[in-house]
Formats: sequence, structure tokens, C-alpha cells
Amino acid sequence: MKYINEYRKKSLINQVARGIRDIMPSQEVRLMEVCGTHTQNFLRFGLNRLIPQQLKLISGPGCPVCVSTQEYIDRAITYAQLKDVIIATYGDMLKVPGSKSSLEKERAKGAQLKVLYSAWDSLQLAQENPSKKVIFLAVGFETTAPTVALTILAAKEKNLKNLFFFSALKLIPPAMAYLVLDKRLALQGFLCPGHVSTIIGTRPYEFIPKRFKIGCCVTGFEPLDILQGLYFLLKQIKEKNPAVDNQYLRAVKPEGNPKAKRIIDQVFRIEDVSWRGLGIISKSGLKMRKEFSRFDIEKFLPLKRKSETARQRPGQCKCAEVLKGLILPQDCPLFSKSCRPDNPYGPCMVSGEGACNAYYRYQILK
Repeated sequence: MKYINEYRKKSLINQVARGIRDIMPSQEVRLMEVCGTHTQNFLRFGLNRLIPQQLKLISGPGCPVCVSTQEYIDRAITYAQLKDVIIATYGDMLKVPGSKSSLEKERAKGAQLKVLYSAWDSLQLAQENPSKKVIFLAVGFETTAPTVALTILAAKEKNLKNLFFFSALKLIPPAMAYLVLDKRLALQGFLCPGHVSTIIGTRPYEFIPKRFKIGCCVTGFEPLDILQGLYFLLKQIKEKNPAVDNQYLRAVKPEGNPKAKRIIDQVFRIEDVSWRGLGIISKSGLKMRKEFSRFDIEKFLPLKRKSETARQRPGQCKCAEVLKGLILPQDCPLFSKSCRPDNPYGPCMVSGEGACNAYYRYQILK
């Protein structure tokens, strides 16, 4: 299978791993990946056992479900409790704990929820249920945003009156800038997310080496991709030449996908939004433009805002610290004990892209 087997070839993987060991400085190097698929595959393929111990690959906020705030989850649950409402959502959202409930628990009580694989499917759902308000939970990064924008454009063209969107769409580069500024992390480079970069390209990361003097490498998801990305970053460090490398040449162009970016800009404007564990990050979220506000459930059916509250008492669930890269999942006192995929205390254990889920699946159950 082209682009699968050749990127999992053991001889090539071992060759790049040797290159990493040869170029590795004696002191600790701290790199961060901000993509949940990188987190999963790094552990799934055992790449952590191929790199030197002093090379620390830190999992950042690369899971869109995980960085959706407690307030967003609580408000989604409140919408689900309303009469004549159908919540349309991706499956990972169901088990994310709110302050007092979850979407899964509300469904058990009779709330109407429909798991979809794409925002586009919400069009048919709304057409099939004209007497219901269908609310799609638009959670994701730049990868998801074009499909959501296209769906909104189609809903406008079809003049649908009962389809709405609750946006938690977020942008990755502003979060990366926020993380670099946290001196506790002492980051020396980023593995940039491949899926996001197919949309935005490599250019939006160029401010990081220019402003912060640390390198970036856009990287694919196969074992060889990830190891090559680490090698490129270590090479930048050795040569003291921070830049934006593109390991994922087969899928990512410097300019990204211009058509997808135009569609996003047509429907959404950029705003300051809150990230779980990180707080409010300037110009890091997408909200609907005024001409599409009739599809914005927050405008059509506003709820009274509440301050974000944690489900657990301080000192228990550590999802916020995990998302920021301050601790590893196993450093949380609940990890693999009371908090497991079948009984999650936080979103990092729920989502298939969450760091806690990955560490549990490939470290605890290996």
C-alpha cells in the first residue's frame, strides 16, 4: 500500500532512529507535538523506545474535544435538555463529563442525540426532522472548519430554518505561540500537525522561528514521518538555525489549500476564545460572521452564561496540566485507577486523540 508500508519499513525506521541518536546533544531536548494523531501513533508504534531518553516529546493541546471548555460542554448539555432539540455531534463528545452530567447521560434520560461522522450529515438530519431544532456541535481545528463552513453555506442555500451550529472551532498557531511563552515548558521545537497543515500550509508557522527562535517541522503520521520530523528539529538545534521544515511534502504545500481557506474566511471571523487548561487565547477561535448569524444557536437561542467550573476538586483530575504539557498523563493521581476510558474523569481520557487515552491504551494495556 503506497504511503503506508513504505513509511513503516523497519530498516528505514531504524536508520532514522540511528540518525537521531547520532545527532542528539548530551543535554535534554524538549519538543512538543500539537496533534492527537501524533500522540497516538508515537506510542502505538513504540517510537518512544527508539529515541534517546533525553529527547522529551511532550503532548500538547492537539485534541479538539479535549480543549473544549467545561462551559461549552455544560451549555451543550443544557441545549440537549430542551424540548424539540436534536443534538448532532461526533461520538467522542458523548462521554465528556460536564459539571453534573454528560451528553451520554442525557441521552439515557431521553434527550435526542445523533452521532454523525461529518457536519455535512446534519443537513439531511435537519431535513428529515423539520419540527425539531437540530444543533450541530462544531468542535475541531482548521481541519474541520471547511466542512462546517460548507455545510452552513449549503444550509443557507437550502433555506433551512431548523439547523444551527454551536461553534468551538479553534486555531492551532495562536495556541503554539501561547505555549512558547510558558517558561515552565522550556520548549525547543514543535512537530506541527499534518492534518491542520494540509489546510493552512506551512507559512502560518513562520512567526515561531522568527519571533521565538525555535524550530517547527510539519510532519506526517506514520512512524517514519514522526522520526524524520524529530530528526529535522534536532538538526535545526544542532545548526542553530530555527526554521519551518516540511517533512509532509506529499500532502502539505506552503500555501496550504487556498480554496478551503477562502471558504473558512467567507463564513467565519476570528475571535479570542477560551481553551480548556490554557484559558483565553487571543485570535484563536472561529465564530460565524453576521450574515450567517441565523445559524448560530448562541444568537438564536442564547443561554445564560456561567463561569467555567471544574468537575473535580483541585488536586484530582489533571486534564488541564496534561493539555498544557506540564505533566504526563501517568502523573495524574486518577490515571488508570478511577479514571479509565470506561469511566473518564476528563476529556483527555475520553477522546481517541487525547493524551491520557493514548497512554492508557499503549502503555497500560500493551
